[in-house]
Amino acid sequence: MKRKLAITGAAALAFTFAGGTAHAQSAGDFYVSTGWLHLAPQDSSDPLFLYGVGGTPINQSVPNTGAGISDADTLALATGYFVTDHIATEFIAGIPPKFDITGKGQFSRFGTLGRAYQWSPALLLKYYFNDANAKFRPYVGIGASYIWFTGAKITNSAFENGVLGGPTNAQTSNQWAPVFNAGFTYNFTKHWFAGFSMSYIPVSVTATFTTAKRTQVGTLTETSKAHISLNPIVTYLNVGYRF
Repeated sequence: MKRKLAITGAAALAFTFAGGTAHAQSAGDFYVSTGWLHLAPQDSSDPLFLYGVGGTPINQSVPNTGAGISDADTLALATGYFVTDHIATEFIAGIPPKFDITGKGQFSRFGTLGRAYQWSPALLLKYYFNDANAKFRPYVGIGASYIWFTGAKITNSAFENGVLGGPTNAQTSNQWAPVFNAGFTYNFTKHWFAGFSMSYIPVSVTATFTTAKRTQVGTLTETSKAHISLNPIVTYLNVGYRF
């Protein structure tokens, strides 16, 4: 009877260790994940600033004006590598989401003013808690993102003609920004896992507007700028496969 119990206990112990190994996230592991990325800007903006018209300096802001940025969703892909059982590097990027730009203050009556597509790939260094064999592993991370926009355009003709004064070209600045990250993974098997993370990216962008402004003396070039603090909170819900 004792021999039978000993054999049974040894088998159970072996199964326990085998089950733990099946969920390992350890040094040398490479993984990929994909899922839903939600960007929620915590935006604020300065008033629209007029630099000049036809080469004549103006250098004044327009009181009670501003712009806001909508939330956006996209599909993201991440790849990572465990340097040790607890330290991993990760690169994440998504299909550029479209952001709607809305008016604030006296511009709010126009609703949506324009749109732009954001690119913000990020490189992260993450520290995982708990044992490498644990199913549930929370982590914290820090990294950097390079952010730029494409397809920036004024889409509201009433705003473009009534406020800016004519056809307008929009350009945005490019920025490096830090990324502060926290999340967790849950390992279903040796290879498959699900995860959730939340990141905060403190970043501002400057939009420059060049307008062919219609005046009594003809068409003159007007330059104006808008400074917007985006500071998005980014959530990432994903499934992944570990090699």
